[in-house]
Amino acid sequence: MAERGDSLRISTTTNFSRRLDKFSSSRFYQMTYIGVPLIVGGLIVKREDDHFRGLRNEYLPRFNRHLDDYMQYAPAAVMLGMKVAGVQSRSSWGRMLVSDAFSALLMGGVVNTLKQTTNVERPDGSNKHSFPSGHTATAFMTATMFTKEYGHKSPWVGVGAYSVATATGLMRMANNKHWLSDVLTGAGIGILSTEVGYYFADLIFREKGINRFANENMFDRMDKPSFVSLYLGLNIPLSGYDIDEEMEFRTSSGSSAGVEGAYFFNPYVGVGGRFTVSNTLIIVNEERAENNTFDAISLCGGSYFSYPLSSRWLIGSKLLGGYVHYPQLELTDRSVSSRSGFCMGSGVSLTFKAKEYYGIRFFLDYNLLPSHSRNSGEYMNMLTLGSSFMITF
Repeated sequence: MAERGDSLRISTTTNFSRRLDKFSSSRFYQMTYIGVPLIVGGLIVKREDDHFRGLRNEYLPRFNRHLDDYMQYAPAAVMLGMKVAGVQSRSSWGRMLVSDAFSALLMGGVVNTLKQTTNVERPDGSNKHSFPSGHTATAFMTATMFTKEYGHKSPWVGVGAYSVATATGLMRMANNKHWLSDVLTGAGIGILSTEVGYYFADLIFREKGINRFANENMFDRMDKPSFVSLYLGLNIPLSGYDIDEEMEFRTSSGSSAGVEGAYFFNPYVGVGGRFTVSNTLIIVNEERAENNTFDAISLCGGSYFSYPLSSRWLIGSKLLGGYVHYPQLELTDRSVSSRSGFCMGSGVSLTFKAKEYYGIRFFLDYNLLPSHSRNSGEYMNMLTLGSSFMITF
């Protein structure tokens, strides 16, 4: 009976994993699994745009570069260069140009329609055509085109293309031209437009002008889930503390950005770390919202844990400890000097392996932070909810 029960549990787990992988491999899912969540995520974080802009204003207040004007086209330029050089791609010239034309028309139509109808003012106040980010939509559209045509050559083609696209979106925010919601929605539109454009071309050309390559994306449930990721999250404070006997300090929601990575010794256990900068808005004595923000810079390391639900879906956790530094805090009627201390953290995550070498991770982290003021011995409790783009290895 015990053996029969064990066999039944194994069979149930295997069937669940197969169904999960089958759904994840469907054409509809492959077309929408990145673009749609990015668009939905952009709409969700729209009400938190001020927090992420505050992060930019705190750490990059004078940033002004025009490299993003050119970076948006970089993946397309490389793709065309390789095509002209005779490097074999997925599509013939005709099929590729039709696919890309459909993609560009869809992307341009959606972006320009939304810009003209939503009337969202840019962070710098220059005009009311902020939503969504056209630069970011173009960058992710060209990155997806390049990956579709030459991703079979190396998984690093996609990693490089999407890294350039991500950098373009980040620079749009650093240049104070776009809100986070603009960038996320633009990225989603760029990817989804390309997927639909290539789908339309596939319907027209069918098997004409296409090269079929062996599937390079080989997923194994027992792969080591080592990763490096771009970390972006919304801070949700769970507590405040007394600065002194007369003043209680509380933070509202804020934002965090940074990098995180871990090396796994096997499919289940690894070591890694996380570097983040964050800011949150300040409320004192339940009455006054301060103009300045509560800033923190942290570096933590520790153990990472993972469990594969299937070959492409994983759940994870971690236990971290490390160092946090608070810059000097200027309140209306006093200053709180800079301070450093020991922090601890944990969290849970859900990871999807989009391709063999990159994926998406959704996380909910908990951090226990020391007090900013030397006159208070109270620790702060903070949740961070967010997602990250991962390079896996």
